[in-house]
Amino acid sequence: METGYKKYRPFAPIRFPERTWPDQVIRRAPIWCSVDLRDGNQALVTPMNLHRKVVFFKTLVEIGFKEIEVGFPASSETEFETLRYLIEENLIPDDVTVQVLVQARRHLIERTFEAIRGAKNVILHFYNSTSTLQRRVVFDTNMDGVIAIAVDAAVLIRQMAEELQREYPDMRLRYEYSPESFSGTEVENAVQICDRVLEALGATPEKKAIINLPNTVELATPNCYADQVEYVRTHMQHRDCAILSIHPHNDRGTATAAAELGIMAGAERVEGTVFGNGERTGNCDLMNLAMNLYAQGVDPVLDFTNMNHIKRVYEECTRMHVHERHPYAGELVFTAFSGSHQDAINKGVTYMAKSGSKYWEVPYLPIDPADIGRQYEPIIRINSQSGKGGAAFVMHRHFGYILPKQMHAEFGAVVQAACDREGRELKAEEIFRIFQREYLFVHAPYDLKRYRLFEENEKLDRVVVYFDGVLSADGRDMQLSGRGNGPIDAFFNALSAVGITGYRFVSYSEHAVSTGADSQAVSYIELSCGDETVFGVGLDHNISLSSIKGILCAINRFERRAEKTKEQKE
Repeated sequence: METGYKKYRPFAPIRFPERTWPDQVIRRAPIWCSVDLRDGNQALVTPMNLHRKVVFFKTLVEIGFKEIEVGFPASSETEFETLRYLIEENLIPDDVTVQVLVQARRHLIERTFEAIRGAKNVILHFYNSTSTLQRRVVFDTNMDGVIAIAVDAAVLIRQMAEELQREYPDMRLRYEYSPESFSGTEVENAVQICDRVLEALGATPEKKAIINLPNTVELATPNCYADQVEYVRTHMQHRDCAILSIHPHNDRGTATAAAELGIMAGAERVEGTVFGNGERTGNCDLMNLAMNLYAQGVDPVLDFTNMNHIKRVYEECTRMHVHERHPYAGELVFTAFSGSHQDAINKGVTYMAKSGSKYWEVPYLPIDPADIGRQYEPIIRINSQSGKGGAAFVMHRHFGYILPKQMHAEFGAVVQAACDREGRELKAEEIFRIFQREYLFVHAPYDLKRYRLFEENEKLDRVVVYFDGVLSADGRDMQLSGRGNGPIDAFFNALSAVGITGYRFVSYSEHAVSTGADSQAVSYIELSCGDETVFGVGLDHNISLSSIKGILCAINRFERRAEKTKEQKE
């Protein structure tokens, strides 16, 4: 045997120049069939018990699945009893069809018919493996032998179904056949066996059977699977008697892409599992596929608006974990740490609020997190990779502070330095404490003890504002007095009178940070001194005092910076 990569045969794509699927666009959702309770369950380290299966079944119904494969009732008593419990306890809604899986073997088929007695809507899904490799290695037979197995099973199933439906005339029983390992089967042989099975089942355009084409082991790129699906669709003699279904697995990590291309190739139905659990690397992730449609403006029919609840049920029932980076459902998929991403998201959210656009237009967020119940989780989280806009976004989203754009870089640098010191991500509450410490709790070297503002009309068209107060400076009190054309101007003049000079007013903005009677005003004051600028923030119920506090904050921060620079030089 060859060693390393040389011992693997490359997949030989079919020659199919008449393919049309690359030009197709998915405009509607396929028929969905969840196989979580069978394919998903058999892949678990600890398979689900009856209680967990029932809880999961009910959740699948809530999501909107109308076809649910509940098990392989002939394989074990647990599987058999689960189906009987769902039927006898009337837990299957009238608009939901339960699907049962069985190999094309007589004794298993007979046991399966015992299990489905009394159900209202059933899909009986039978299969046998048809791949070139399994014919040679496992079954030691040719294609004629494989076809005979499938046709004999179809004849038996049709006969037993007719007998059962005489006993239960209201029962709606449909057939599904899978040439297992379809993707490893010669397409001409796949077409032949599917046509022969349809004939044996007596399928008609009025009473279609499901032909399911499993990518049981993903062997090639998704385009190869799409070619195979379209070839079968266009070459089947009895295509009008079949609903074409696909069942992609994820061995190459491209099951979602294979499913999408398979739908473009003509598949009308998709089997898979929520969150992609299944043998080896898993099945096609139906949540991922459905939300991809949703993000393209296509109604997926399935409802994932309560994603966190669905994820919690899945994890409790399967004892598996949904990865933090799992598409749409992962804890971190709507979270940005990168500075440039944070800035773009922040601007996108602002743009949406101002533009009133009817379309979602936020960079780096393909869907609105609120659509799947994620509105209370942080979109932007802060670590050492975060940029100037991230901290500002957190302050706005979580605490209602709308920092001026010019202030983003200054505060972002302070937060980033804290991240570097801690060596980890900072939570929103920690960022707010940094903001308080840096801007709101700055009372040295200057602290305003008392103040009084009043106005006088010097002329009919001119109002003069007077400021009187007491300023503490390094432990000693100074009397302040000044006048100006407004509170800020009067305060600046009062400071100048006691020798606090050299500061120039650059910019000012303010807004309310709470609502109702407890509303407070926050003022952002940008001052310059020489070639440097710095921001100060003031918070108070009185808008004039919030501005004055902001001025003092900026001056105090200037003084601190100067003192630190002096110490470093010494």
